[in-house]
Amino acid sequence: MKIRRCAVFYVESREDLTIDWAKLFAGQNTLAAQLSWVALVPHLDREVGLNTEQLLVLGTISQTLWTDREEAEQRHGGAVVGALLELGLLIGDDDASTPMRERDEKLRSQQWRPLSALIHTFSRWRDVRTETGMQTPSFQELVDRHGPPPPPTIHPAAVGASVALPPAGKGLLDDALLNRYTGRNFDTSASLSQAVLARLLQRTFGAQSVRNVGPDGDVLKKTSPSAGGLHPTEAYVLVQRVDGIAPGLYHYHQVEHVLRPLRMLEKDEAAALALQLVADQHWFAEAPIQVILVARVLRNFWKYRNHPKAYKAITLDAGHLSQTFYLLATEAGLPAFVTAAVNDVDIEQTLGLDHLSESVMAVIGCGPASGRQDTIELRPGDTA
Repeated sequence: MKIRRCAVFYVESREDLTIDWAKLFAGQNTLAAQLSWVALVPHLDREVGLNTEQLLVLGTISQTLWTDREEAEQRHGGAVVGALLELGLLIGDDDASTPMRERDEKLRSQQWRPLSALIHTFSRWRDVRTETGMQTPSFQELVDRHGPPPPPTIHPAAVGASVALPPAGKGLLDDALLNRYTGRNFDTSASLSQAVLARLLQRTFGAQSVRNVGPDGDVLKKTSPSAGGLHPTEAYVLVQRVDGIAPGLYHYHQVEHVLRPLRMLEKDEAAALALQLVADQHWFAEAPIQVILVARVLRNFWKYRNHPKAYKAITLDAGHLSQTFYLLATEAGLPAFVTAAVNDVDIEQTLGLDHLSESVMAVIGCGPASGRQDTIELRPGDTA
């Protein structure tokens, strides 16, 4: 049997401080530090506790070249090698190791930059709800807790007099730019028309043209920029209230301009799912549609292989798309929203996604405003 180390893992030291009661009563220093090592392992999607011996052994086994297990056991002992195989930090080439080996090889094949794979894997939420720790403190509560925020503007040291600029001239985008705002008070009795939904989806995510740049080299021209012109972000639409479209989960096909149904839902099921996906942010869950932005990482990493900027480019793509969506919603007279505070793992399970291949980036949505401000909004023209 051959073994090698898994492709990506990072080790973090942890320290737990406890009170040494014996020293306390003896009048000495009462704090005691308990040190431990934890491996963060993207292909396992979990943390793994390690002892010092296991850590040292992992540092001697290649992640690329296969080694005879018998040879490794002679050098390090059968118990520690067996334990690391069981943990999934060492990978075997035998049938029993197939599930773990396939996960490790999938991570390798996606061309992740290791640090990006780590950030992506361990920044995902699962089952974050109001009762499990989701907090939404007000601005004043944050000030009371942490003090005032850093100032809204900065004044770097200048080498000369400031240059006064002329007033900004009016332009075609002014109405959309100056009237856009994040909606948090949606009318739960109102729906979207199919015509509005169609324009939102086609102009945000749809291919405005398909261009051939070589054999097997079609690229899409869209209204937002994308690193390398690759446009890896897919749109999954949770419909709650759209005229003539049944509640459910759909995938928007960016070339065919159709919604492909993935899962049909009753009205109350769609509402409950929306609340779960946005981690109990009811002010967003009440919008008639939520659009889940999911990046197919290999579409981007095909070009930017193991690249230190590849994952950042994907996050920029999501930002471009959300702003385009905002402006189109504003054009239609609708407030919009975007949030990254979502239950990524729950979304993955709902859509049948694998986090090594498809990265949940954000949820966006829009809908008619209720006219109330039960939740604070910064609307155009507000002076207070």
